[in-house]
Amino acid sequence: MIHAKGHHAPNGPVEPAVPSRRGVMSGLAAAGLAVALPACAEESPGSLPFEPGMVERQAQALAAQPFDGRFPPLPAPLAGLDYDAYRDIRFRKDHAFLGEAGGPFRLQLFHRGFLYPRPVSVSLVRDGISTPIPYDPALFDFGRTRIEGTLPSDLNFAGIRIHAPLNRPDRLDELVVFVGASYFRFLGKDQLYGLSARALAIGTDADKEEFPFFRAFFIEVPPADAKTLTIHALLDSPSVAGAYRFTVEPGQNTTVQVSATLYPRQDLASVGIAPLTSMFFISETDRGHSDDYRPELHDSDGLQLATGAGEWLWRPLDNPQGRRISTFLDRDPKGFGLMQRDRDFASYQDLEAGYERRPGYFVQPEGAWGEGSVVLMELPTDNETADNVVAFWRPKQPYPAGKPARLAYTIRSHTGEDLHPNGKVMNTFIAEPAASGAARRAADPTALRNRRFLIDFGGGELKNRLGDPTPPDIVASASSGRIVATSIVPNPHVGGFRVALDVQLDGPGATELRAYLKKNDQALTETWSYPWSVA
Repeated sequence: MIHAKGHHAPNGPVEPAVPSRRGVMSGLAAAGLAVALPACAEESPGSLPFEPGMVERQAQALAAQPFDGRFPPLPAPLAGLDYDAYRDIRFRKDHAFLGEAGGPFRLQLFHRGFLYPRPVSVSLVRDGISTPIPYDPALFDFGRTRIEGTLPSDLNFAGIRIHAPLNRPDRLDELVVFVGASYFRFLGKDQLYGLSARALAIGTDADKEEFPFFRAFFIEVPPADAKTLTIHALLDSPSVAGAYRFTVEPGQNTTVQVSATLYPRQDLASVGIAPLTSMFFISETDRGHSDDYRPELHDSDGLQLATGAGEWLWRPLDNPQGRRISTFLDRDPKGFGLMQRDRDFASYQDLEAGYERRPGYFVQPEGAWGEGSVVLMELPTDNETADNVVAFWRPKQPYPAGKPARLAYTIRSHTGEDLHPNGKVMNTFIAEPAASGAARRAADPTALRNRRFLIDFGGGELKNRLGDPTPPDIVASASSGRIVATSIVPNPHVGGFRVALDVQLDGPGATELRAYLKKNDQALTETWSYPWSVA
């Protein structure tokens, strides 16, 4: 297991060491919370007039100054907390905020400590006035954890958690969590936490990654009949400051509308917009990493992409041998997301984790995002606790220093609902062609350069074509190597067809495979995309 490393100093401000993303992810997954390091804030001011432009002005002023990520160290009783001691500190539900107006939302706070050294200020906005919530130990039940001495009144918090009547009108369920850097997670009806979103990624696919963090949250107190909750946040990092607004609407598929204004301190060439982070360990495609009794272990099993040209693409995720970065060039994308398509308990056989109930997040841009690419990064992992998959949008042109960049998008949670009317990729299997068995491999190592890819396409128009005398046409291509044979047979188990592609590489190298089904020049399915390489 990969652990996050903390950095503490006994006296004076501290600049924490930048952690590896995998270390950050796995440590927080073990804590059962959202992912990444905690956010930071200044000392809480008194009540002030508030309007959304105020956060933009704060971000602009912040960006005009050199970045200062220092913060006072945690008091000694909190700095030494281990996992169990921190886990015992829980917010008192009867002290939750936002209920005084009779609205459906309730606010709880996370205590600082353990993996959460940075403070973040939290303010409530009522009638145009922002009032900070002062730290009070009475807000928390410390359980068996004993804190000696008095904690400072300006301690602030590590993050926020919102509850709402999501699954039943008479019960408050956890809806959305912001804790650690700029990460957040949210749920729709009957969903369980899996992947995460974050406000911004910088240098994720480079040698050194930045973790932008939230310094402050401003939460609008909703009226009694509110259907949405609005959260404003001030973001900071060495490269950029930003003002964010999140509008959360709970439902069957909870939505989070995001609008942001970024103020770069320097040119942002490796920025990731609307980043999503997930875990993929094993699946039916490749079980070589584990002999676990559970057939599949993943929070997401594919990247879904809706291009600006109207094509829907599905890329099955993988646990590669080394870091793999895939780039999908596009202009004005319609959407992208990391999705959990397999909803069958039998695929996971995990009575506790509930992988079949974990949502996918689909990002839909507002307005034209111009030229750029959806970037998918997959890292190797040897366990199911490390988030090893990241997807985000990267604009072709860097955001220049000193020039504000504005963007908006919506993220929606999904549990298998159709995003488009065409057939979908239901399964991907990889096997040896009949002529590439063990005997041939022993005599001819080049046999490893031959593979059969089996793709199940189901749903959409396909279920109505199972009885047709002629099946749909296969449209398949390989960026290198050769597709030496194709076949298609009906597969009523998925309401569609199974396609086989026999692919051959002439030597060591990589190829990008694509396939979809059509009839009379009409696409019947999304496009299956898969990378394959031979050493």
